[in-house]
Amino acid sequence: MESKPFSAHETAVIDAGCTIGNGTKIWHFSHIMPNCIIGENCNIGQNVVISPDVVLGKNVKIQNNVSIYTGVVCEDDVFLGPSMVFTNVMNPRSAVNRRGEYLKTTVKRGASIGANATIVCGHDIGEFAFIGAGAVVTKNVPAYALVIGNPARQTGWMSEYGHKLKFDAEGIAICPESKEKYQLKQGAVTKI
Repeated sequence: MESKPFSAHETAVIDAGCTIGNGTKIWHFSHIMPNCIIGENCNIGQNVVISPDVVLGKNVKIQNNVSIYTGVVCEDDVFLGPSMVFTNVMNPRSAVNRRGEYLKTTVKRGASIGANATIVCGHDIGEFAFIGAGAVVTKNVPAYALVIGNPARQTGWMSEYGHKLKFDAEGIAICPESKEKYQLKQGAVTKI
């Protein structure tokens, strides 16, 4: 019997043509559809559906009951909270086939999306952005931004360790956990 570089529960379904990285774990009742690319050390929770051609980077954590539809790309170290939702068609109708109209959504490195949040297709989530639980994202989210509500609105900035940043008069903030410094300049945050 050939050993696999990843582990999958016996109830998981993995279709042909997928590439799955070393150390990835796929849990109960999940379905990985054709031609997905899943990086190393990902954790795919129970009842997750990953549609054809989805790309996941390394160390992506997907909690239970998440569907990731064609057109979505998640870069390295992305966190997808329980029951969060992606869409891939802007104006779906049951009687109208729009399979050729999938809009792309990219979730950049280190971003976190909270439980029950919805990401409307065609909107990108910036590096280390933090989408609050239940938020409905209807526009692009900048790197390090904290967004909450429906529709989602920005209420602050987050560190790479997931702490809300407090900027001084010079536009400098220090993460209380990592002690890394950040600068707020012209409406954008960078780590310095």
